Amino acid sequence: MTQAVGFDLDMTLIDSRPGIRAAYQALTAETGVFVDADLAVSRLGPPLRTELRHWFPAEQIEQTVTTYRALYAEYAIAPTVPMPGAAEALAAVRELGLRVVVVTSKLGRLARLHLDHLGIVADEVAGDLFAEGKATAITKHGVGWYVGDHVADMVAARTAGVPGIGVATGPCPPDELRAAGAAYVLKDLTGLPGLLREIAVGSGPTA
Repeated sequence: MTQAVGFDLDMTLIDSRPGIRAAYQALTAETGVFVDADLAVSRLGPPLRTELRHWFPAEQIEQTVTTYRALYAEYAIAPTVPMPGAAEALAAVRELGLRVVVVTSKLGRLARLHLDHLGIVADEVAGDLFAEGKATAITKHGVGWYVGDHVADMVAARTAGVPGIGVATGPCPPDELRAAGAAYVLKDLTGLPGLLREIAVGSGPTA
C-alpha cells in the first residue's frame, strides 16, 4: 500500500466555521434551546456530543445529535470553504506519489459531503474518531504523517507512532501543539508542500 498523508478536517483542510455557525443557529431555532454559535465554533475539534453537553441536559443529547446532523447537511455544507493552502498541500501530496487520507471526528457521511462540495479528493475517509481513537485509522490506512490543528490530533499521531504536523489554524496555539507532541508546527497549510518535500523524499512511497 502506498504511504499516505493523513489530514484532520475542520480547521485543517476546511474552514467550516460559517457552516457550523449556521447549523447551530438552526438548532436553536428548531429546539428552542440557545446555543452560542460563535462560542461553539471557536472551539472546534472535539466530538459533537462534547459541545452539545454545554447546552443540553444529558437525557436530550442523543436526540439533539440526530437533530443537529439532519440540519447540518442542509445548513453547514454550502458556506464552508477550503483553508488557505489546502489545494496546494493536497497537490503536493499527490506529486510525491502519496495518498490522501482524512481522519476526522466528524461523521464520515458529513465529512464526505464537505469534500464532495469542495472538490477535495481523498483516497480514504475515516470519521467519528477523536484523539487516541484516530490512531487505529491512521495505522490501518498507512498514514506516515498526520496533519491537524488540535492537540488531540497530535495525541492521535503520537499514539499511532507517526510524526504529527500541527497547523496553528484552529483553537490550539503553536506551543500547545508542540507540548502535545507535534514533530513540526506550521502557521498554516501553505508551508506543508515545502515541509513534505523535505521529510517525505527519502522515506518514499512503499508498494
